[in-house]
Order: sequence, then structure tokens, then C-alpha cells
Amino acid sequence: MSADEYKKTIDQCIVELEIIANDTSVPRNIKRSVTEIMDVLKDEKQELFLRAASALKTLSDVSYDPNLPMHTGTLIWSILGKLETIPPDI
Repeated sequence: MSADEYKKTIDQCIVELEIIANDTSVPRNIKRSVTEIMDVLKDEKQELFLRAASALKTLSDVSYDPNLPMHTGTLIWSILGKLETIPPDI
């Protein structure tokens, strides 16, 4: 895959994170973390891999929150899978 395709993957993850951030059934602490993750993914000053790695760590922590709604957890695991496809050498 090219860097542009990985950038599209990041953009797709941001769209899905926005869905979580706007979901009224998601607790505020999770929304706050998701908003921080979106900011990290949008930071064009960092390399794609560094953005993805940082987002992976925080999102992984969020996925274990006991207050996480089940449908949101499913979406988070989907996003994690997409971010894991971004290699360090792009």
C-alpha cells in the first residue's frame, strides 16, 4: 500500500471516532479520550506511524473501560485493527 492509502485509513478511523464522540450513550471520559485520539491522528507534523502507534495505545486502554457500551467496543476494536495495518516504514 502507498502512503496515500494509509492516510485514507487514518481518515476513515477519524470518521469512525467522530461517530463515537457524538454518541450520547458513550460516557464523557471515553468521549474525552476519543477526542484526544482524533487530535493525535490529525496532527500532520508527526509521521503516520507515530500517530497510529500513539492512537493505538490510548484506544487500547479505552477498550478495557468497564463503562464502555458494547456497540462502541466493537467499533473501537475495528478501528484498532485498521490502525495496526500501518507499518513503521512509510
